[in-house]
Amino acid sequence: MAKVGVEQSLTNIQQALKEKGYDVVELKQESDAQNCDCCVVSGLDSNVMGMQDTYTKAPVIDAEGMSADEVCQAVETRLG
Repeated sequence: MAKVGVEQSLTNIQQALKEKGYDVVELKQESDAQNCDCCVVSGLDSNVMGMQDTYTKAPVIDAEGMSADEVCQAVETRLG
């Protein structure tokens, strides 16, 4: 099953993805995203200082304003 990195604060999304069978990794630092097939972030700290370093080539989903189900659907769509 695909490995999905999820920002620490998004515990409801972590749980929902685990229930769907995904291998969920908590994103505590940039290096955690390196081996993920997809990443889910809250969008709260995106590009804070105008820097946009890329730590992964995997699709990144901004979960801001989305329900856990919507995020799961977005992950499924991206990983198709």
